[in-house]
Amino acid sequence: MAQDSHLDMPQQLRELTDRNVVQARCAYIQFLDAMAQARNMWLGAMPSNEMTSGMKVIHQLAILFAKQNGETCFAFASELVNARNLQDVVAIQSRYAQTQMHAYALQAQGLGRLMAEASHGMQPKS
Repeated sequence: MAQDSHLDMPQQLRELTDRNVVQARCAYIQFLDAMAQARNMWLGAMPSNEMTSGMKVIHQLAILFAKQNGETCFAFASELVNARNLQDVVAIQSRYAQTQMHAYALQAQGLGRLMAEASHGMQPKS
């Protein structure tokens, strides 16, 4: 295999793939918005106390992380569509993996901290 092998993808196929990524992104955003509305309705029906306010914050952050991760994934897919050779694909994949692993670690820390705070607030007061 040549060192700089060119990815022979017809331009029409690249454009079709790019349009599909854009459509998938729109559908994903609509899904997340619907999920957020359902969550808001569900949490709105619950009595307001420390537990539900902590849950609201955790849910909001989880939805924010899902949106961020989705956007990053769609940007990754768009970048892959435009890769010109195998080296581009490997570089794009490596950069995406490194970036996301860092983002997931930060997100897990943030959610863990909020969950600890929420559970601390749920403990009976002496």
